[in-house]
Amino acid sequence: MRQVRIGIDVGGTFTDAVAIDNSTYEIIAKEKIPTTHDSREGVAEGIINVLQNILSKNGIAPEEVVFIAHGTTQATNALLEGDVATPGILAMGSGLETARAKSVSEIGNIPLALGKELKTVFAFVETADASASADEIESTINELTSKGANVIVATEAYGVDDPTNEKFVVDMARAKGLYATGGHEVSKLYGLKVRTRTAVVNGSLIPRMMETADMTESCVKRSGIPSSLMIMRCDGGVMTIDEVRHRPILTMLSGLAAGVAGVLMYEKLSDGIFLEAGGTSTDISVVKDGRVMVSYGEIGGHKTYLSSLDVRTLGVAGGSMIRVENGKITDVGPRSAHIAGLPYEIFSDKLNNPKLELIAPLADDDKAFAMVTGSGGRKVSLTLAGAANLLGSVPEGDYAFSRDKENARVAWQALGDVIGCSAEDAARQAMDKASEKIWEIVSRLITDYKLSQDMLMLAGGGGSGGVVVPYLGDKKKVQWKIVKNAPIISTIGVAMAMVREVVERTVANPTERDIKSIRREALEQVMKSGASEASVEITIEIDKKANILRAVATGATEFKMSDSMNKNLNADELRAIAVKSLHLPAENVIEVAAAGKWHIFDGQYTKKFLGIFPVQKHLVRVLDRNGVVCLQREGLGAILTTKQKLEEDFQTLLEESVSYGTVGEQLPGLFAYYGEKQIDLSGLASREQIISVLETELDLLPDEEKIILLAVK
Repeated sequence: MRQVRIGIDVGGTFTDAVAIDNSTYEIIAKEKIPTTHDSREGVAEGIINVLQNILSKNGIAPEEVVFIAHGTTQATNALLEGDVATPGILAMGSGLETARAKSVSEIGNIPLALGKELKTVFAFVETADASASADEIESTINELTSKGANVIVATEAYGVDDPTNEKFVVDMARAKGLYATGGHEVSKLYGLKVRTRTAVVNGSLIPRMMETADMTESCVKRSGIPSSLMIMRCDGGVMTIDEVRHRPILTMLSGLAAGVAGVLMYEKLSDGIFLEAGGTSTDISVVKDGRVMVSYGEIGGHKTYLSSLDVRTLGVAGGSMIRVENGKITDVGPRSAHIAGLPYEIFSDKLNNPKLELIAPLADDDKAFAMVTGSGGRKVSLTLAGAANLLGSVPEGDYAFSRDKENARVAWQALGDVIGCSAEDAARQAMDKASEKIWEIVSRLITDYKLSQDMLMLAGGGGSGGVVVPYLGDKKKVQWKIVKNAPIISTIGVAMAMVREVVERTVANPTERDIKSIRREALEQVMKSGASEASVEITIEIDKKANILRAVATGATEFKMSDSMNKNLNADELRAIAVKSLHLPAENVIEVAAAGKWHIFDGQYTKKFLGIFPVQKHLVRVLDRNGVVCLQREGLGAILTTKQKLEEDFQTLLEESVSYGTVGEQLPGLFAYYGEKQIDLSGLASREQIISVLETELDLLPDEEKIILLAVK
């Protein structure tokens, strides 16, 4: 029996579904219906309908479905529209912390969008033991509900160390039929104000998300699908629907996360910038060492402990209109043809007697956006898609490609006549304006994440990826590609997503015991969210400046993601890929180590120090058996060892690669490879911590297991 993965992506306009063969990753079926915002059942009706369509219309038996997940903008939209519950904050504290705890946890109302805010009501109970103050706690819950609270948020100064009091309040509120959450459920970090704010946002979303979760889960069960419904998270992973009921905040921005999740799993991008362009905006995110970059999100300009995909959104995309002022093109976007209710010039019939007209797409806009009118009152918008097609930069066969460019040329010449140039020159000016706006964000991400521009890959997705990325890549002389199935990459991302959990603690100088403890907690949480234990990989990171110990666990649900869509490559084929990636002569590239599915290639080159003295440098590429480049860095050394000799060879590698500065020993970036696993040790701060993690990871391996230790700059 075949195994099928189903992904459903709920967008602002359409709800898309895709069915993918779990063995080959080939797309079996696609479905699209309008998103049911206005239905009595909300977006859940659309999810139910599109699921029924993809099963019934494509002959997919429910028992064939081994994974089903959906991504949704519902939490984000609820905040933007102010469609949220009113949280009642029940704060606790005692002793010397009483005054401070009361002051810090009373966060007031949180601004959301223009004219919208998240209202809160507040009460404080001075207690060191909530169970001993049960009557007062119950009275306070009743007081909060009488003031309009329909969800209770329990918060205490040191609830991260001992959540007993928070749990007591949550349990009491739920026993009274109320929705409730505690600060300990959303974060294990100190910082009462930020943790309370994060819990408040989480609580405000619970009622609406519970309703959708219950309806969609019921639909999946009625359909006969044996797999549990998973929900996309804002960090690119998925979690069970039970976890959504407790932590709906994690679904915020999940629509943005789905696209890059698809690139990671479907395209196996190693280092690059992913640009997912639609009609109105482009979402820009970073992949480094095969991992999506995340950061803490903000709501209403205030920091939260919401660990979300680091996405920068820009109002430039395929449908962006051209702004014209004083006879010059002054900007591209943020208004789009969709907002103005106009067709694209490139996908419309050629106009007769075209004339440029400047319009205000929305009532509050300046009258400065270019529209072209023709005989008979026909109107079209000048768009970035039209400019890119006119210049021939959209790849043939791309979703945004048009073979007939004459209709665009006629429309753009109407603008050219006004600003004094040809249609092509006008289109080039618009593309240059758009490219510089996008590159400003891309270059900032390159700097923020210390990416090498020589190794960088711009990956384009979405319906307008071919409009934005090829022109930008060629202009900036950066490698680029349009990802496979670009228009539905977000839906594929939902179907292919991994389970992901992040556990954070405030620890000043983490010990071996701290590291093992947080690693065990991350493993338990990711398995609770549906990951198969055999597939789980855990990365430990230590932020010495912020005193944060972090464990990131990722794993596949039910079945390990297979490599069966790719064939194993031989030594010559792997080396050829490494040579191409390194941009060095073939004779300079050698394979220095191999273990399990991993192959390490070293590329030597000479660089002149101070422009005079030749210094030998090394670039490293780590390839898996299918030829996917999984790591690209400046290399400092690699050793092929065994579990038995691991510690001895590890110390040898460090002696050759460690450096010393004003703050003492500076460890290189370190990775370990064996079997099917890569272990990133770069976030650890000492030799002892590294050895501790390695011993834990390798505990069950035989002594003769081959292991590669790699040091990079």
